[in-house]
Amino acid sequence: MSFSTFVQNPSHMFKKLIVFSFFCAAISFAHAQTIKTPQPSPTQTLKQDFGISSIELIYSRPGMKGRKIFGDLVPFGKVWRTGANSATRIKFTDDVTIGGQLLKAGEYAIYTTPGEKEWEFIINKGSANWGTEYKQEDDLIRVKATPVKLDQTVESFTMQFANVKSNSTDLQLMWDKTLVSVPITTDIDKKIMAQIDNAMNKDNRPYFQSAMYYLETGKDLNQALTWFDKAIEQNQNAYWIYHQKANALAKLGKKTEAKTTAQKSMDLAKTANNPDYVKLNEKLIASLN
Repeated sequence: MSFSTFVQNPSHMFKKLIVFSFFCAAISFAHAQTIKTPQPSPTQTLKQDFGISSIELIYSRPGMKGRKIFGDLVPFGKVWRTGANSATRIKFTDDVTIGGQLLKAGEYAIYTTPGEKEWEFIINKGSANWGTEYKQEDDLIRVKATPVKLDQTVESFTMQFANVKSNSTDLQLMWDKTLVSVPITTDIDKKIMAQIDNAMNKDNRPYFQSAMYYLETGKDLNQALTWFDKAIEQNQNAYWIYHQKANALAKLGKKTEAKTTAQKSMDLAKTANNPDYVKLNEKLIASLN
């Protein structure tokens, strides 16, 4: 548009300038929305192999930032979202027992009620909740727990699986100088025994794995020895199998046989250039003297 046209119709041109200004402002705003900054309470996802399945935990981690936490930012005696943002979620792929109470496999929300001398750990159906949403009627499990005072300060709210064993673990919550722990267990014995019984009726029998399960769980050690021997027949240079057979013999009080078997394991380990098993057998033999 020429200058003469603008002079003839300034109102029309002014409207176009306003529209153009809004358009430029909209583009600038859109670009501003692409800026990414750190989350004030970043999300953490933990996945822990447990039993013969797994546990997955998703939660947000607020920081202390110079604030007093329990009894102030997080009041005593009130249900807390246990973190920040969305509800803290935990997913079990197998049935578990929490604080002695059975919980079916599935995904759940975790809430807690902090206290100076006692906490309450809550498993709730509301896994899709925003953190501040809570319905008591959706509670499935409530477990009492005693808080422990830590020597060092934990700046960021932290959850973890500790003391992980084949059928048990502790879910721990830590923030500021407070630690709360809740026991989780799972019944794997029936399932594994069923697997062993089923596998022993097939051609490719897992002798070593089955013997190891019997050894580790204190089941029939004579049966374990039979399976260790079968496994050795399949691989006569397997120093690791000889070592575990020696452990089984030692538990049965058969020291002479255990020493002989451990020596055999050590000789094979030296041939295979595996110093770790050489040391393991040396320690085993020393313990039998």
